[in-house]
Amino acid sequence: MWCCRGRMKIIPAPDEKMALEWGYCQTNGPETWPQCYPDAAGQRQSPIDINPVDLQTLNANRKLEWRYVPENTEDVTNPGYCWKVHVKGEGSALTGGPLDGKYVLEQFHCHWGETDDQGSEHTVNGQRFAGELHLVHWNSTKYHSFSEAAKHPDGLCVLGVFLKPGKKHYELDKVVAQLPKIQYKGETARIQTPLNPALLLPENSGYYTYQGSLTTPPCSECVIWIVFKEPIEVSHDQLAAFRRLKSYCGEDSCPADEFMGYVKNNFRPTLPIGKREVKECRQ
Repeated sequence: MWCCRGRMKIIPAPDEKMALEWGYCQTNGPETWPQCYPDAAGQRQSPIDINPVDLQTLNANRKLEWRYVPENTEDVTNPGYCWKVHVKGEGSALTGGPLDGKYVLEQFHCHWGETDDQGSEHTVNGQRFAGELHLVHWNSTKYHSFSEAAKHPDGLCVLGVFLKPGKKHYELDKVVAQLPKIQYKGETARIQTPLNPALLLPENSGYYTYQGSLTTPPCSECVIWIVFKEPIEVSHDQLAAFRRLKSYCGEDSCPADEFMGYVKNNFRPTLPIGKREVKECRQ
């Protein structure tokens, strides 16, 4: 049973207590996630702060390569905390670098902040960017589905791309053009023209890689992260369009949270690296 007002979710439990659906407000933000999602308190959580001084070099046998089918970008939806583009993975392939086998694209989405100087989930030497795209892939060589892959440490690979304010990004604008149609939680719009995810990746960029987790609940520790060093530019107007999305359903009244129902800050703070190694590749 769901109720969009106040983003409440009734979770069946032995004590029959009600719990807030996760989000980014004070009442249901990242600090509260471990209460309902134990993995969120794990030792290999993401995002992290990447310190370039401490990095090991990745000795990869093969260059990181990707292939996508623009016609397979299907639609964009508002799940209440971001925008998310669903993709038919058939024909896509992410291989090489730190990966064994082939990974196919499942979806991509974005994180951002209420101002242009914050919004990325990963940071580099403490620096935060205006936003961060996540292209989520799953290991089709070893597993038969996304859900099966998400149960294993090598199941998923997420490409992280930093956003910085600058000129308009024309490929990303194919998503931005549909955002007025999905202002409320649960709404979906078709992508009107083929969109090539490869054009969302920075050219000739090295990357950082490490073992981590999903940055949203259930925060499963099943992700090989590849975070590109170079950001891509997006315009201030494009970033502002992200912030106009609402976190509640159209038929419900605006929740009385600190963001007045808008999706303003949807990034998780960085978590300890612990004993993990972060490697870099200058490809």
